[in-house]
Amino acid sequence: MKAIVFDEHGGLDVLRYDDVPTPQPGPGEVRVAVEACSLNYHDVFTRRGMPGIKTPLPMIPGCDAAGRVDAVGDGVDGWTGGDRVLVDPVQWTDDGRIQMIGDTRWGAYAEHVIVDARQLMALPEEVSTVDASCLPVAYGTAHRMLFTRGGVTAGETVFVLGASGGVGTCCVLLAKLVGATVVAAAGSAEKCAALAALGADHTVDYSTTDIATFTKEQTGSLFAGGGWDVVINFTGGDTWAQTLRMVKRGGRLLTCGATAGFDPPTDIRFIWTAEMDIRGSNGWRREDLDALVALVADGRLRPVVDRELPLRDGVEAMRLLEDREFFGKIVITPDRA
Repeated sequence: MKAIVFDEHGGLDVLRYDDVPTPQPGPGEVRVAVEACSLNYHDVFTRRGMPGIKTPLPMIPGCDAAGRVDAVGDGVDGWTGGDRVLVDPVQWTDDGRIQMIGDTRWGAYAEHVIVDARQLMALPEEVSTVDASCLPVAYGTAHRMLFTRGGVTAGETVFVLGASGGVGTCCVLLAKLVGATVVAAAGSAEKCAALAALGADHTVDYSTTDIATFTKEQTGSLFAGGGWDVVINFTGGDTWAQTLRMVKRGGRLLTCGATAGFDPPTDIRFIWTAEMDIRGSNGWRREDLDALVALVADGRLRPVVDRELPLRDGVEAMRLLEDREFFGKIVITPDRA
């Protein structure tokens, strides 16, 4: 089968579009013909190599996959060839370890992917495989962070930093869906305009405007009731100290990642002064995916897709992701003749 594969960790140059052996499902496993695979920054981390995570090589990246059942292994019940499915990327093994496609097992930048049958979710006809492929890593993470952990409700003000990517656009959509007022921050005027078109009530270009200063100008000082009810920061790095200054008294700072750095300086005076809650959220659970599929099926949620590229252009797709030349999600689809 055709796939995007790498034999060693490194930059974009380690990736190649090549023929690899078509995998066969073992006991309890299913082979899925991939119709859509959305990209996540996790794919970049896996290619570069992540401390503490052993990635078997060669590796095919790609965590998010939707398609049709192509073959089933021994002992698999309930799934037959042609069934439309969404793959939950993560599976806990019987001995308590995590297996994840595109990370510890071959992923979905490929024509086929092998998964444990327990990772499959039936896909309603109302949900396209392209839309479905956007849901697990980015949208599932956003859903859990906002609602399961964050408790975002109608009437609250929600500031979303890095709002133009997969997690960010989903935060904007979901917060608006429950009736929150959303302030979306992105790194260009063009992305801010796209976020406004998406429904953000206010936008701010952090490439030209200091977001902590913007917050104080828009809402007032902390002791005068200034700040946002909820601030979302999954970039970390230099932005962490800024967002600590932006939380309203009694508000929440939510995080689910650290794409710009995991060990930033922290001024704890703002934490106790604002009596804020800092809540971490780790990935998603099956109930988050169930809720998202239902939202897409009934038309209340439509994932934001920047573009679809054929598998043969998978290296270029990862370049666009790494260089942040996208808005929403990039999706790889099968090659066309």
